[in-house]
Amino acid sequence: MQWIIFMLLLFISSMEMLTQNRWKKQASAGLLENCTGCVLCSEDNGCITCHHRLFLLIWRDGIRQSGMCVHTCPPGYFGVRGLEVNRCTKCRSPSCESCFSRDFCMKCKDKFYLHKGQCFRQCPPSTAAQPGTRECQETCEPGPWSEWSACTHEGRTCGCKWGVETRVREVPGATREEGAACPALLETRKCRMRKHCPGGEH
Repeated sequence: MQWIIFMLLLFISSMEMLTQNRWKKQASAGLLENCTGCVLCSEDNGCITCHHRLFLLIWRDGIRQSGMCVHTCPPGYFGVRGLEVNRCTKCRSPSCESCFSRDFCMKCKDKFYLHKGQCFRQCPPSTAAQPGTRECQETCEPGPWSEWSACTHEGRTCGCKWGVETRVREVPGATREEGAACPALLETRKCRMRKHCPGGEH
């Protein structure tokens, strides 16, 4: 009877050792997988320090965080090179897909439009949405039209049946930016002239 109990305990002990060894192998394999490109690595938190050319990316899940070394930072992050470590820093705006600095966005996520480094669902006043580029383009706000000019044809005001008259409007410098989409600033229309000039003028 004692012999059977001894064999049973020996079998249970062997199974526990096999299970522990298998778990250690899996843990070490997972650690190696999570430590690619690392100089220093923690079993609990992944990479702590990366090789010189790589960026350290910290993923946060609640209070838990895990580091990994990457060649390029993922969407929503930008790379900052430092003397001791290169880091992937998260863009401040959640609607930003890529940014130049924490507060300056270069590309917005779908359904957002980019304007002066910020992302908007609707473009601000004095701008128009450009669906192709997902940007808000400045628009001009011209002043009022001038009066129609005199009806002329090749510099003459009479002696022809038909001529052309024009009117213009200007855009104040403060509301016009380079690349802005401006409406027409000059209009022309056909007009009837005096066919005969007074006093025989030609």
